[in-house]
Amino acid sequence: MEKHFLTLTRLGIDTHQEPVVYMREDCHVCRSEGFNAQGRVQICAGDRSIIATLDIVKGDLLSHQKAGLSEAAWLLLKAAEGEKATFRHAPAVDSMSYVRGKLYGKAFTERGANDIIRDISAGRYSDIQLSAYVTACAASNLSLDETIHITRAMVDVGRHIKWGPGRIIVDKHCVGGLPGNRTTPIVVAIVAANGLTMPKTSSRAITSPAGTADTMETLTEVNLDFDRMRDVVDQHGGCLAWGGSVSLSPSDDIIIRVERALDLDSEGQLVASVISKKVAAGSTHVLIDIPVGPTAKVRSAELAERLAMQLTSTGAALGLTVRTMLTDGSQPVGVGIGPALEARDLLAVLQNQPESSQELRRRALALAAVLLEMGEACEVGGGMALAVRTLASGLAWQKFQAICDAQGGMKIPPVAAHTRTLLAPRRGVVAMLNNRVISRLASLAGAPNAPAAGISMHVRLGDVVDLGQPLMTLHAEAIGELEYALDFYHSHPQILHIEEEVA
Repeated sequence: MEKHFLTLTRLGIDTHQEPVVYMREDCHVCRSEGFNAQGRVQICAGDRSIIATLDIVKGDLLSHQKAGLSEAAWLLLKAAEGEKATFRHAPAVDSMSYVRGKLYGKAFTERGANDIIRDISAGRYSDIQLSAYVTACAASNLSLDETIHITRAMVDVGRHIKWGPGRIIVDKHCVGGLPGNRTTPIVVAIVAANGLTMPKTSSRAITSPAGTADTMETLTEVNLDFDRMRDVVDQHGGCLAWGGSVSLSPSDDIIIRVERALDLDSEGQLVASVISKKVAAGSTHVLIDIPVGPTAKVRSAELAERLAMQLTSTGAALGLTVRTMLTDGSQPVGVGIGPALEARDLLAVLQNQPESSQELRRRALALAAVLLEMGEACEVGGGMALAVRTLASGLAWQKFQAICDAQGGMKIPPVAAHTRTLLAPRRGVVAMLNNRVISRLASLAGAPNAPAAGISMHVRLGDVVDLGQPLMTLHAEAIGELEYALDFYHSHPQILHIEEEVA
């Protein structure tokens, strides 16, 4: 009946990708359905439907005949202004019983993992329910069996790429926690230039100032659909795309959005995230970089070994050959921290510029060398020489440009409107750089949401600095964010430590 309809209007409200619907508390639909704020509502328009969280409006923001949609809800429903829609209570999410069980110490079963991931992928979980799931995984570490169950479920709800029987498909991943560690684009260029196939799909930042997708987005288009991503790989042997746009393990990007808001990145969910995307992308051989350091995500060799075991075992259970590399996580890698600043670093390495970050170059070559050997592009022991030749000759830079052109053309990374250089308060030796606090500082300056924001590092561990010597430069797109970051810096002296020189 007509009285059950409301017309849709676009409110232009950013709700951090959560679909939200807004209704007046005294509209006929709200009253007749008994809707309450934060309830879950199914919206039907034509043959399309979504589930959204309800926010109640008091006052005159909306008329009695209209329902407002957030940007996320509007785009997901593919709505049109003035279109009529019906509303009803969303079905109960039965899989939440498994989440509650996990919070009380009960392990996820295979069925439970399947039901949870299927419901998350279908958009049935509110952000509050997603937060409960993320917290359950973080508060009570997932066992290997639970991790395998969740990984399989995440693969099953997405699309899969098949590259043909017997074909070696290589990939790499870094577990994160190390600012400026933007080796992936360099590695893809070196590996693809040697005839191997590396379909690299990357996440956006979770708890860091930039992910590979964020950095590459300042250089080229990363929102490739499934078919376009495949075309780029078929043409050039590699790609550098955002995994969320390709719908490989789509539940992962939903979970990552909430992990970012909570600043949580649990070990088991991390493993499931990495392996599910590699399986979905059709990879056969995967190298995983695990930086280890007192202020990295992985703080000890013991934790690194446990994570390495989970990654290799979960990969093996799903048919992947996985190798891990434990690397130095004591300090940031490149000069830049933040999407555009890290993009400039990787371009400098690919172009063999003398002033490029030698640490970023060294790490990228080490990773590329292992992948070249895993992919049988050279004999065991010959990977480093081949990687060095490929980079030094300019072949890697040519391949990178070709991939970017195929993805939509190369762009110049943006430059921040505001900068402030922070100076050494005394003479001494740089004895400690806190990765976590440095990452937080870059985030407060605006990264990754403001692509040009972040930090340029001017010192490394062991450097001798004089009073007034530049330590780092803050970059911000808004003066308010710059001031906010400066306040944080001055109130957190543990960001770095300068010791007196020993005679």
